[in-house]
Amino acid sequence: MKGMELSKDYFEEYGRELIEKQFSEYKQYAAAGLVGEGSECLGFDDEFSRDHDFGPGFCVWLPEAIYEQVGEQMRQAYERLPKTYMGCVRTQTAQGGGRVGVFSIGRFYQKYTGLSHAPKDNLEWFRIPERFLSTVTSGQVFCDFYGEFSQIRAVLKAFYPRDVVKKKLAARAAVMAQSGQYNYPRSMKRGDSYAAWLACGEFVRAALSAIYLLNEQYMPFYKWAFRGAEELPALRTAVRDLRELVLITDRSETREKKEWLIENICIEIGRELNRKGFTVTTDSFLQAHGEELMRNIQDPRLGNLHIMVDQN
Repeated sequence: MKGMELSKDYFEEYGRELIEKQFSEYKQYAAAGLVGEGSECLGFDDEFSRDHDFGPGFCVWLPEAIYEQVGEQMRQAYERLPKTYMGCVRTQTAQGGGRVGVFSIGRFYQKYTGLSHAPKDNLEWFRIPERFLSTVTSGQVFCDFYGEFSQIRAVLKAFYPRDVVKKKLAARAAVMAQSGQYNYPRSMKRGDSYAAWLACGEFVRAALSAIYLLNEQYMPFYKWAFRGAEELPALRTAVRDLRELVLITDRSETREKKEWLIENICIEIGRELNRKGFTVTTDSFLQAHGEELMRNIQDPRLGNLHIMVDQN
């Protein structure tokens, strides 16, 4: 059984009664589900996921004022729920604590986004790293009687405003051009395979992020970035080339192949930028796309930043 299915069944058996009977007077304010960290929230959990921070559990979210009134009582009631369900026992590490239980809505979102509310302008959006937006838009909401949790979540799931996407794509294009198209071959010419390895790593991370952005999806925590990219509809060839790229070592005899893959990935991303109406240049060097993106940003607070600045 997948973790999300386990959580939902556990909620229906124990959580719904907790909210609707034990705390019936507060039901109208509650939301419940499983959202946040953990492979089960992304649907990527497997047999290896069960060794830590996995098992029956769910989240209850309350408005701040209601949480102050009844949050501690509800938390204690939650802790008394069975720890074993359908043969699964929740195992929790110090690093994985606080993933399930009773939470204030505002504090839950603030933990990941720095905001207790939905972002209100481009700068608030820009400051939230993609992996944390992936975190708070993952998983499922099982019920939401009040609507506040889901309203914030809906805004976040609608994706970045256009100017923020342009700024992020400009940074990705610039990093890909610098690390992959320029510094990787120069490092290899010098025989500096250590610098080449780092340059390739920077290129791969920036390229993956660009692919997610062009699919209007938030790139998750790095461990799941390739896994999630497999399901994206656009730029499948670029993803395939990236998977091949990371498996090739940095040696003189493999240099030509890696440089070809890097260039091909850049060409694919440049074409997608054209298709999506972000750029019109057909230059294969992605720096040109990044500079065009910067020129087309309307918000001067973003447009006046260095091309590589980003909160990724």
